[in-house]
Amino acid sequence: MAVLPFLRKGQAIPAEHRHNFWHLYLDIAWYGVLNASAISFVAVFAARQGGTAFHLGLLSAGPAIVNLLLTLPAGQWLGKRQIDRSVFWTSVWHRLFYLPWVFLPLLLASHVQVWTLIGLTLLMSIPGTALAVGFNALFATAVPPEWRGHVAGVRNSLLAVVFIVTSLLCGAILEYLPFEAGYQVVFALGFLGAMLSSYHLWRIRLPLSAAGGVGNGAGHGGAVNGATGHGLGDLVQPGTARAGGHNLRTSVGLRYLTRRLRLQVGLLRNGYGRVVALLFAFHLAQFLAIPLFPLYWVERLRLSDQTISLGNAIFFVAVLLGSLQLAHLTRRLGHRRLLALGVSIMGFYPLLTTLTRTEAVFLATAVVGGLGWSLVGGAIANYLLERIPDDNRPAYLAWYNLGLNAAILLGSLGGPLLVEPLGLVPVLLLATAGRFLVALSIWRWG
Repeated sequence: MAVLPFLRKGQAIPAEHRHNFWHLYLDIAWYGVLNASAISFVAVFAARQGGTAFHLGLLSAGPAIVNLLLTLPAGQWLGKRQIDRSVFWTSVWHRLFYLPWVFLPLLLASHVQVWTLIGLTLLMSIPGTALAVGFNALFATAVPPEWRGHVAGVRNSLLAVVFIVTSLLCGAILEYLPFEAGYQVVFALGFLGAMLSSYHLWRIRLPLSAAGGVGNGAGHGGAVNGATGHGLGDLVQPGTARAGGHNLRTSVGLRYLTRRLRLQVGLLRNGYGRVVALLFAFHLAQFLAIPLFPLYWVERLRLSDQTISLGNAIFFVAVLLGSLQLAHLTRRLGHRRLLALGVSIMGFYPLLTTLTRTEAVFLATAVVGGLGWSLVGGAIANYLLERIPDDNRPAYLAWYNLGLNAAILLGSLGGPLLVEPLGLVPVLLLATAGRFLVALSIWRWG
């Protein structure tokens, strides 16, 4: 992690890049405000307003449906346009939908509020899909390959600090203000962060030759470092509004989807189909449980918003601390075994949730979840890229992103639907078993 944003091992960043780097740093800082406030607390708010497991599942499933339908068309649309202006405007249209969230606690009945949130989340995912693809291309074009690790490190450091501070601030706000007023302030804080993040995206300037030619290969690297083949390491995916505090990056190589692509069934032969199936199974087991956590916290544990905010902050601290050990662990285990280890640790998260009876155990569970995700988030892109030929990477990654969104959709709806016949705890235990089984499969056959 870099300490000084414009120095790297004593080497000054070239003057022509400082403007864009500075605004990329401020973009992620303000996005951290949005992430720690509105995005992290929307599922908790819905649960407190009477939202069921099915309602919380729809908050994650809605964006997945849109992503399945629109990711490739959005990429092709972006490939014909100036990428820096397109990213700015898609960010504005996506983030304007956070403004109605501010007024929901005051104007509508509780059950209407939940369905309105679901509808708004679905609508905002349309420009959000283009933003997710476009931001990867913008980052790849604005940051030269030799500086991507540095810029991503500074961005992640800023994101961590801002997320932790904002999360604790939101917990205090919700603790000391009345329910409706508290959530209005939290959602307003998120909207402010969203708009200021978009402002700094507006300030990024690309050369005309690069800004208009991303779809034809300008700015090699995207979510992957074109020089080394390694993932860039950005922790978040702009454009997503995934509920439950589990909105860290899972997509890989989205910027490649700005090219004209067709799904090629033949690519799934020679072992790659098994890789896609294993990652699909992991994300399915992951999202079976994600919509259920806020419901368990609110209905079973009766946790206060302040305690939940502290848990979110500790989760993020654990992600950052785990990330510091990635290089060492990767050298010892390799990407495949490191991914399997991370998935197995994540398997303990729903298991420990079912065993939680006190706030102390809840916070300890957050540490386990954050450490597990730090390994998964650091290994999954490179594990995938090791199994993809460089000369046809976009077509291979399109299959992974298709499987990812299908798993989010099926998991986010399947978990809540299983709650009614089985119960909340059995479904969390099913997700636990699924994660452990996937970890074993990756270790053995990945």
